[in-house]
Amino acid sequence: MRGPGGDAPPGPPGTFPAELTDALVGIQRLIRRRLRGGLTGPRLRGAEVELLRLVESRPGIGVSEAAKELHLASNSVSTLVNQLVRDEYLVRETDPADRRAARLRLTGTAEKRLEDWHRRRAELVGGRLARLDGADCDALRAALPALRRLADLLHEDPEADGDPVAPVSAPAGAAAAPEGLWTEGTPS
Repeated sequence: MRGPGGDAPPGPPGTFPAELTDALVGIQRLIRRRLRGGLTGPRLRGAEVELLRLVESRPGIGVSEAAKELHLASNSVSTLVNQLVRDEYLVRETDPADRRAARLRLTGTAEKRLEDWHRRRAELVGGRLARLDGADCDALRAALPALRRLADLLHEDPEADGDPVAPVSAPAGAAAAPEGLWTEGTPS
């Protein structure tokens, strides 16, 4: 049974979190699959891409700070860094303020790969948005601030506010949980 506009009618109020999560994860999965087809280099794992995107947004970030930001163990991030340095996607530089610490920067290869991915993702999603009617585009645009606030809340330390859901430890090389706007749809 379809509701107005051909959409499935909303489920009971308690199903909204599952419906929202399923829609977001489904969209990201489809974006990732579509973009994977035009890949020019070796496929990267989710956690590797997360780390590259973090370094892209915060050049010079340290390994322990990256581990905290990605909700991964420091040794897991160190393993990812070693692999990405070996594959020539990251450069590890000595921190001038603390010779024991390292600062991370993208290589030109990584920058080009991420630029290509950003461009291809914008073309893919932009093309599909152009096929929606104005009301749907307006609704999606209006939802962006709320989605960003939800992402911020999900990013917070669950122990700091008494959240009953404990953080999930991800094994080395695995994408950090929960999946979502950051993890999925990456230039793998």
